[in-house]
Amino acid sequence: MTEPDSIRRHSVPLDAELIKDPEERAKAESKNGLRQYDRTIQHIEDFIKPPPRPFRLRLSRIFDLHRIALNGISAYAGNYRPSHIRIEHSKHEPPPAHLVAELVEEMCDYVNDNFSSRSAVHLAAYVMLRLNWIHPFTDGNGRTSRAVSYMVLCVRLGERLPGTNTIPEQIEKNRVPYFDALEAADTASRNGRIDVGKMEELVEGMLAKQLLSVIDRAKA
Repeated sequence: MTEPDSIRRHSVPLDAELIKDPEERAKAESKNGLRQYDRTIQHIEDFIKPPPRPFRLRLSRIFDLHRIALNGISAYAGNYRPSHIRIEHSKHEPPPAHLVAELVEEMCDYVNDNFSSRSAVHLAAYVMLRLNWIHPFTDGNGRTSRAVSYMVLCVRLGERLPGTNTIPEQIEKNRVPYFDALEAADTASRNGRIDVGKMEELVEGMLAKQLLSVIDRAKA
């Protein structure tokens, strides 16, 4: 199921785009998406291949994944947004640009401080929500949040997860439940709470589908 563009939640960048033609932009986004996934797997294997390394979520890895997603598309690829941004089809008002760096650092601190004590599903859901809530980039926030979330999930579990229909792929095919989880968290944030419950349910369900695809292939 693919949601119509009229209800699709997406960033509206305030900077000049490098590619004006919609078809050319779509082609570039598709190619960059494949490259971003490959780089995500590379980051995962950096930590899990023998000998395993202690995990730290670093700004450099987040910037790297964003740069690949927006390479050749945005002048701000791999950099924080310099100004305010709005999100169409959402009531969420992202924080001012001058707060972005500190908020992303706090997100990384939370993941690093709780990496051993909190579940993989919780940490992945938290990153997906928090990075979207901060909306630190002019464009590509969703793509980058999903990539970073998947990296955290796999490294926390200590393996590159099997399955051909990965969590990012499932979200790409049907974003409505993903948008619903983001909006639920945004509503909670306006009441002073960080509520990852609905996103945890989404990540858990999609993880089950991804792993089930391995069993389905084994039985075919």
